[in-house]
Amino acid sequence: MAQYFEVHPENPQQRLLKQAVALLARGEVVAVPTDSSYALACHLDDKDAVDQLRRIRQVDEKHHLTLLCRDLSELANYARVDNKQYRLLKAATPGPYTFLLEATKEVPRRVSHPQRKTIGLRVPDHKVLLELLELHGAPLLATTLIAPGETEALNDAQEIRERFEKQIGAVIDAGACPSQPTTVVDLTPMGSGDDPVVVRQGRGALAVLGL
Repeated sequence: MAQYFEVHPENPQQRLLKQAVALLARGEVVAVPTDSSYALACHLDDKDAVDQLRRIRQVDEKHHLTLLCRDLSELANYARVDNKQYRLLKAATPGPYTFLLEATKEVPRRVSHPQRKTIGLRVPDHKVLLELLELHGAPLLATTLIAPGETEALNDAQEIRERFEKQIGAVIDAGACPSQPTTVVDLTPMGSGDDPVVVRQGRGALAVLGL
């Protein structure tokens, strides 16, 4: 039975977030609010939790998972970033963007793309999630909360609890999120002098990136 933490969106109760962090540390998958939609998140280094996250979404190892980071300095520990890529990242973070970048050795091989050795990274613009990441002290591995066989991300915490209460450890309810996915941009072509590639147009405006 999933625990249910109802938190204030601008001033979340620390004791509730600490309980959620404890569940993540124990290997639970937690539904978290973001600046695009709700997402499923787990501890980066917990193989069983990562496997559970993929089972819930029914995606394989070729589906890009995303690292939720507190800031750009943390992001740079997990991805190789050159100066041109960094300027784009700085222009768009925090915000509803996911960037595909070459993963560093800090990223467990099992969570990066098996052929490309890339990982999705983002710095969310959401008070509750950023405080959760701060208390956790490291990035969380995440994927948009889209039910198997559906195309729309889930946006209602109560519905998430009802549909997934036997598969996840907790739901953090901070109210409704925007029901638009992130804009996904592949920055890896920039390493060889090519332009970034827009993989998915979502909530994040391309004009911010000059695209």
